[in-house]
Amino acid sequence: MDKLEYTALGQSVCHCLLPNGLNIYVDVRPEYAKQFAFFATRYGGMDIRFQLDGKWLDTPAGIAHYLEHKMFDTQEGNVLQELAKNGAHDNAFTSSAVTAYYVECTEKFYENLRILLSFVSVPYFTQESVDKEQGIIAQEIRMIEDDPDWRVYANLMECLYRSSPARIPVAGSVESIRQITPQTLYDCHKAFYTPANMVLVCVGDMDPEKVAAEAEAILPGQSGPAIDRDYGSEESLSPAAEEKCMNMEVSMPMFLAGYKCRPPEEGEAMLRQSIIGDMACDVLFGDSSPLYTRLYEQGVINGSLGGNFDMLPGAAYVYVGGDAKEPEQVFAELNAQARRLGEEGVDEALYQQIRRSAYGGMIRSLNSFENIAVSMTEGYFRGFDYYRFPEVFESVGKADVEAFLRENITPDHAAMSRIDPLA
Repeated sequence: MDKLEYTALGQSVCHCLLPNGLNIYVDVRPEYAKQFAFFATRYGGMDIRFQLDGKWLDTPAGIAHYLEHKMFDTQEGNVLQELAKNGAHDNAFTSSAVTAYYVECTEKFYENLRILLSFVSVPYFTQESVDKEQGIIAQEIRMIEDDPDWRVYANLMECLYRSSPARIPVAGSVESIRQITPQTLYDCHKAFYTPANMVLVCVGDMDPEKVAAEAEAILPGQSGPAIDRDYGSEESLSPAAEEKCMNMEVSMPMFLAGYKCRPPEEGEAMLRQSIIGDMACDVLFGDSSPLYTRLYEQGVINGSLGGNFDMLPGAAYVYVGGDAKEPEQVFAELNAQARRLGEEGVDEALYQQIRRSAYGGMIRSLNSFENIAVSMTEGYFRGFDYYRFPEVFESVGKADVEAFLRENITPDHAAMSRIDPLA
């Protein structure tokens, strides 16, 4: 194993590349009781069209999320019970670009690691179990579709994007998941659950060499080929639709404004763009920004205003929203403030305050084993080393934040989704 040294953090991480193509990262934390293993594949809700064995496959929306649910089934039963016997806590999630499985425990770590690696790498699907899961996930989809917070976001993504699968919910729809069959699940597992398309990140008091040995013993000896993916045609920065409104059971209007940004570059430039975008959001509408303070004191917002900068495969956007009596007024104020900041510049004292807060937040995130694993995984899949964020942070200046606001937070990039109370 190699040891990667990060002097700015006073931290080191062990790394190795197995012969089968799997990258393993182990952040050793001596004398910590908790041990954490995170096994992820670069496969998410947006990967619905891809090439396998020389043929393009169009798979149903929601299949990555569906496959995540089904991976816990084995020929011997449900693996959750086996891990529970060892006192381990396990979970999984599917995002637009990643599916991840993780386990945390305070004892029997290597046994739990073997279980994790085994059930994720060996699929087992039957028609009966697939049919049963359709009912479970359909109920989950119906529940989230009735959630105003989810609906206002889903509607915004439909407004922003024309062809990008970013506009499709990760869980799919009740109609789309009905098309999923055991063979479709096996095809997707074959394509994406292959060592070179995955990464294993472990954090805690453990032996890196033993982690690598366990992985090499359990996982396939070879990896499948790299998979070509289709994320739709390149889009302009203008939204597909300017606004979408609907009525639901809410006490006051809620809204979400979105601004299309240029698709992110891969590699360290992406980490830098993430830092700039996050700081720009804090400067514009963070809870210590002048705009937030003024709107709150005027009673225009109620303290729920918030948002972020997000980057997906082939897509990037800023979103901001909350509850407001007059969403259009908040939207107009956001546009006007972004224009002022872009043209006149950001107050130096505010910028330094935001900068210190942003850097402090990144440092504090290293106290969470899960945050470490997620950040390292996303960085690996997008071509950068997350632990180099101190050096990348130093390259960011006030002019970068001002340029981001000037170039991205403009009315011609914007769309708004709103939910009004039922009459």
